[in-house]
Amino acid sequence: MDIREIMEVLPHRYPILLVDKILEIQMGKRIVGLKNVSINEPYFQGHFPGFPLMPGVYILEAMAQVGGILMIKSLGLEIGKYAIVFAGIDEARFKKPIYPGDQLIMELEVVSLKRTLSKMKGKATVDGQLVAEAILYAAARELKELKR
Repeated sequence: MDIREIMEVLPHRYPILLVDKILEIQMGKRIVGLKNVSINEPYFQGHFPGFPLMPGVYILEAMAQVGGILMIKSLGLEIGKYAIVFAGIDEARFKKPIYPGDQLIMELEVVSLKRTLSKMKGKATVDGQLVAEAILYAAARELKELKR
């Protein structure tokens, strides 16, 4: 999937859309996504000046967005009607820093897949080196449910 297809599936937009491409997808099983980490990311202004590192919460969010695409596609959820929201994170570990210019590859494998609560095991790599891993929980919510 290219960025246009991703933007059709996910409601996220700049500056929080953190997936550039989907490299592989096996419905109901696994997905592999890519994020090109650019010095132009807004968080690099403050994290940290002169020593830019991608914040851990953004790494987890990028992984969650990739997992959200798998949920929407695998569960056959109506495009534009649903958002995938975080329900929890377990065992998050950050192994190495991610710098501007890195290409972040995120692979998520389904542990359980349900609209009400899905669980995926995720890992992120740069140049084949493990940089982060986590177990992510998410739920599908209708966009109208999220509005106040």
